[in-house]
Amino acid sequence: MAEACADPSIQRYNRVLDRLGHPAPPPSITDAEAVIDEFTSSWRAFATTRTPSGVAFAITDARSGDLVGCCDVDDWSQADVAQFGYWIAAGARGPGYATRAVILLTRWLFELGAARVFLKIVAENEHSVAVARRAGFVYEGTMRAHGVWQGRRCDVMWFAALPLEWTMRGPDEQT
Repeated sequence: MAEACADPSIQRYNRVLDRLGHPAPPPSITDAEAVIDEFTSSWRAFATTRTPSGVAFAITDARSGDLVGCCDVDDWSQADVAQFGYWIAAGARGPGYATRAVILLTRWLFELGAARVFLKIVAENEHSVAVARRAGFVYEGTMRAHGVWQGRRCDVMWFAALPLEWTMRGPDEQT
């Protein structure tokens, strides 16, 4: 995890580093262990509350079992609205790990009763925007200068999925 999060594109666009309390320098093994401990605590809380805020999933290669990325639920509001984020290690980008993980996590959140699932993506993060579109999320708009990344204002694109739209997708689209 520490090695993957040392990738400049992950440092640039992903909030996992916010959990470490700093966006740079690259995280250490100790930092990664702290994030994993936090995720573990979130799963323990989920077991009691059934509220998935903070829970995370490792994205692994099916053949090797190697960690290739992570997705985590950032927020689950009282209105049953969920937001999550994801990242894929630089050497694992391309074969569809992120798209598959986004589809599976979205399906799980709807099974838990989410009324809406949304993604907030830094507008210049073209790869993540493409993942959201491939996974079937609907682009809702861009909030200009909505985020601050690496000390500068940036535009944030919003994508969302609703349960009815999701269940209307064909089985081949929900892989």
